[in-house]
Parts: sequence; structure tokens; C-alpha cells
Amino acid sequence: MNENENTIPEIQPDKLPQPGERFPDFSLPAAIPSSDGTTKSTLALADFGGQLAVLFFYPRDATPGCTIEVCGFREEYSGFQELGVPVIGISRDKLSAHLKFIEKQELPYPLLADAEQTLIRDCHLIVNKTMYGKPVTKVLRCTFILDETGVVLRVFENVTPLGHALEVLAFVREHLGRKER
Repeated sequence: MNENENTIPEIQPDKLPQPGERFPDFSLPAAIPSSDGTTKSTLALADFGGQLAVLFFYPRDATPGCTIEVCGFREEYSGFQELGVPVIGISRDKLSAHLKFIEKQELPYPLLADAEQTLIRDCHLIVNKTMYGKPVTKVLRCTFILDETGVVLRVFENVTPLGHALEVLAFVREHLGRKER
């Protein structure tokens, strides 16, 4: 740690942002659901200042594992709302795909479109693999919990979609419970 305890370390090259490090700044197109339908907007890291936030990265809309994960967060969403903690899904899909995915799955939280993979790359979530003998580029399934100042509080790497949202909610409840004491 630096001599100045108020200094927050930046993320290290070629590794995921870790607890205690500042999360990369971003401003991305967003599909935001409301009672009047889903609207297009932009969300930035600064929009979540002053509150914990859950940012989960997933590979692609409308695929089996990703649908399980986003629906898990949908099912647990009221628990996050009660705690005042926003939930934000992020993938490299285009905004038009997110609009359809939100409507089809009745998601109550925003999805950010990182089609250029800027934030995904900043978080080092791109992995080159081989599938059926051909090279493919994949996005790691990863969740970050940010504190009120945009610093990483917890990282969930290589998550299993089923039950993940409940695991994240349990951590947030535990963290906030410890903080209130």
C-alpha cells in the first residue's frame, strides 16, 4: 500500500480489477427498463457514486447460460432494491439486442452495450480460446461489487449462472450488515 492511505491503486495491466482498486471509468449505451417500456440512454460509473453497485459481465444475450444468469438477477432484484444497490448487466451485444432481451425476459434493471469491448478490455475479460478447432474470442463471466466511491469491493470470477445472483445478494447483505454495526 502507498504511504498515503487515501491513494487508491489503479488496476494492474493484464489482470482483472481487484478489491481495493479503482474500477475503470466508463460511459456506455444503456437499455433502461421502466413501467413505460425500455428506453435508450447512457450510463457512466459516476452515475453510481455514493452507493454500492453490482456490475455483472456476461458473454451474450439470449444464450442459455446468460439467460439463466440475467433471470437470476431478475428474481433477486427486489432484494437489491431494498438495500438500495443497483444491478447492471454488461455484454458486448449491441443496444438493439439488449432492448429485445430486456423485453423478452422482463428484466427490471439496465443492460449496458459494450459493443466496442472498451470496458470489457479495460477489465481484462477477453479470452482467446479454441472451439471445434477454430479460434474464438470469449468474454469471461464475472461480477464486480463496487463501493460508494467506485472502488472494487469484491470480484466473483468464472461464475456459475445458476444461483449466482443469490450468492451476490448474500454478500451485499453481509457487507451492509457489517457496515451498519
